[in-house]
Amino acid sequence: MSFAEKITFGDAEGRPSRRRRLIGISVGLVYLVFPITDILGGTLTGARAVWAGVLLFAFLASFIATVVANKSMFEQSPLTYPLLGVTSVLGVVGATVFGGSWLSLPVYTVVLYGFTLPPVWAVFAVVANLAVVVGAGLVNHDGADTIIVLGLQVVTLGVLFISVRNTRALTVKLRLAQDEMARLAATEERLRIARDLHDLLGHSLSLIVLKSELAGRLSEDAPHVHKEISDIETVARKALVEVREAVTGYRRRSLPEELDNARAVLRAAGVAAEVRISGTPLPGMLDGLFGWSVREGTTNVVRHSRATRCEIKVTFDGGHATLEIMDNGTGGEGPYEMGSGLRGLNERVAGAGGTVEAGPAPGGGHRLRVLVPTEACA
Repeated sequence: MSFAEKITFGDAEGRPSRRRRLIGISVGLVYLVFPITDILGGTLTGARAVWAGVLLFAFLASFIATVVANKSMFEQSPLTYPLLGVTSVLGVVGATVFGGSWLSLPVYTVVLYGFTLPPVWAVFAVVANLAVVVGAGLVNHDGADTIIVLGLQVVTLGVLFISVRNTRALTVKLRLAQDEMARLAATEERLRIARDLHDLLGHSLSLIVLKSELAGRLSEDAPHVHKEISDIETVARKALVEVREAVTGYRRRSLPEELDNARAVLRAAGVAAEVRISGTPLPGMLDGLFGWSVREGTTNVVRHSRATRCEIKVTFDGGHATLEIMDNGTGGEGPYEMGSGLRGLNERVAGAGGTVEAGPAPGGGHRLRVLVPTEACA
């Protein structure tokens, strides 16, 4: 699920709620009672009142449609910006032509700007609406108090809803980071249990095997006893193999899991990730080795590269398996040196008959390339 999909106008779990949005905006729409009063109270008469009613109805319909059409704070539908444009034009026309209480229409549009536009654009839009309120007020000879009050509302509400949008984004980023920390903590705990299991049971079972071998040699003159001891040795060896297989399963960093982890970590760090895979699945040994490589490479991208984009490419053509992690970062000034993590990875890959290349990429950024021949898969 993308980051944008998790941030919506909806409930805590990210599901959009049109009812909630409509209830929220209905409270603010109470201030439209003043333009309505101008129409019904006789301040506007004749054709002017008719056109005012048509404009107000169109503004209200466009405003509600913009709110409902918006998928989320960070994911707009194709209709969002056209509807926002229509709403803005209607607000400017109403304020300019009728003045007075109609200067409140741009106040409503800045609320939409705060929720739908990127912060920089929203700030410019707020400033533009402030200019509309002041200019329209002066053109219609409205009182200074009306212009000042509504101008302050444009600024304060615009800043408020831009802040609400940013706060919601930070809240969801924090939630994603907490989820990732919990997942990593669970992974580390699983590895700790695996280590303890191997150290405790592995040592004890190995000792039982050795003692059984010794007892077997000492009981060669007693066939029945020798047979029972041999059975103990067989069971102990089998249990030792099963423990090691279980520990290997706990410790293995599988490629699909690590790719999912890499996407989450890079996204949380603000790095756009692109993963391309061809020719997989990899054989078991290579799957674990490449999973380890993805984790090490991703960690380096997050910690050192200062990148905004990262591409992870895995290919397996039957002759060789290749992993490439490329970023557009600018970190690591000076001569490139392998850290302890990459040196450890280099040793593991070399043990499998492969090679590791790490350093600046020809087109800029950095690249980690792991190449392992097919013979290592046997």
